[in-house]
Amino acid sequence: MHILFLSHYFPPEGNAPASRVHDTCKRWVQKGHKVTVITCAPNCPNGIVYEGYKNKFFQRETVDDINVIRVWTKIAANRGTVRRMLNYISYMFSAVFIGLFVKKPDILIATSPQFFCGWAGTLLSKLRRLPFILEIRDIWPDSIVAVDAITNHRVIHILETLEYLMYKSADKIVTVGAGYKRQLIQKGVPGEKIDIITNGVDPDIYFPREPDMALKKRYDLENKFICSYIGTIGMASGLHVAVEAAQILKNRNRDDIRLLIVGDGAIRRDLQKQAQMLNLDNIVFTGQQPKKKIPNFLSIADLCLVHLKKASLFKSVLPSKIFETAAMGKPMVIGVQGDAADLVTDAGAGVCIEPENADQLAAALEKLADRPGQLQTMGRAGQNYILNHYNRQTLAADYLQIIHQTVGDDSNPAPETIHLAIPTLPTQFAFAQPHYNSPILSQRTIKLYPHNIKTAESPTSKLKSSSTSHPTSRLQA
Repeated sequence: MHILFLSHYFPPEGNAPASRVHDTCKRWVQKGHKVTVITCAPNCPNGIVYEGYKNKFFQRETVDDINVIRVWTKIAANRGTVRRMLNYISYMFSAVFIGLFVKKPDILIATSPQFFCGWAGTLLSKLRRLPFILEIRDIWPDSIVAVDAITNHRVIHILETLEYLMYKSADKIVTVGAGYKRQLIQKGVPGEKIDIITNGVDPDIYFPREPDMALKKRYDLENKFICSYIGTIGMASGLHVAVEAAQILKNRNRDDIRLLIVGDGAIRRDLQKQAQMLNLDNIVFTGQQPKKKIPNFLSIADLCLVHLKKASLFKSVLPSKIFETAAMGKPMVIGVQGDAADLVTDAGAGVCIEPENADQLAAALEKLADRPGQLQTMGRAGQNYILNHYNRQTLAADYLQIIHQTVGDDSNPAPETIHLAIPTLPTQFAFAQPHYNSPILSQRTIKLYPHNIKTAESPTSKLKSSSTSHPTSRLQA
């Protein structure tokens, strides 16, 4: 089978969407399928094209036997609403045009983020009459409204209309978790049209290892308790809380604790300037780092911070940081409410704080810095849970089953152990105009298909049933 995949991001970019698409497509190729990815010249997050690439109309390369086509876009850094919108829209037009000439794809997949990548899939699937799977990893326009990136109600209404039409055009929608599925149902999408493939981790890349002492020395972190945030430092991250917590810890003379902020994004410079103005030497910013070095940075962390702004939309998000951190055997302090906090609690992988609460974050760091035994216990529990429930090898196989069903190909047998229950469904659905903010959910209409469903005899079902016994805590400051 030939799978055509549209993604705004792809390696060597190191963000979560790029890593997820690459890892999934690589595994499909290993199963004997042909995969073509249409993406941009790598430039995220600073809007500077990576060395060795050019922002040309058409470039072709092969990455792990994946056919990669890079198209021209209006390059923009990950800041400034208008310029970024031009970047997204230019990708949509370029991807659709180049996609017309890709030879004989059997199915088309388009992933968000970004929103207009999804629309590229909508347009191209109609022009080429291809079965279309829409990946929803970020719900627009809700996510940009949540961080006040767009406040014009007329523009928001236009985007909501485009969102509705995009959902209607897809034969199947694949989303990242049960929370996103509930939100899509609220927007009028039939529940049976939606399947869930969660984020996950590659255990061949993320596994426990000895600390990289050279990194510790480079950033003057020797003999310090290190709490690391590793990822995009964007508007949704709410990372002002890290600077505020650093100031609290300094006032309490906790010179043994360091916050290490690894990555770049729209607010990194502002946060770094704020820390400098406050003369904080206990928070370190590394700037953007290559994806291949992330396990090294995780290796030196005693604890990892997973955090998003306090917004109801983010209660359904499962950040990829959770899976990579846990697979490395590292405990975490999580400032994300909802599904993410529930996952960390069930796994026994860390402690939960209120998002954007610097007092609680500082208190968590102080307590855990003095409890190395608790850290080790949480690290081991999180690693065991994540590797048994969120392995990317299994997730890619589950996804491939959905693809075969959407195409109507019954020649691909299901694996003996199914992690995601997938109903056999028609490929076209008609549904009414969604009523936004209307509570249409009911126990009868929601049909969740978590990928970790096991048979009664499965050993990991016993693990799951006993997961609540893992030690964890919800920290109250």
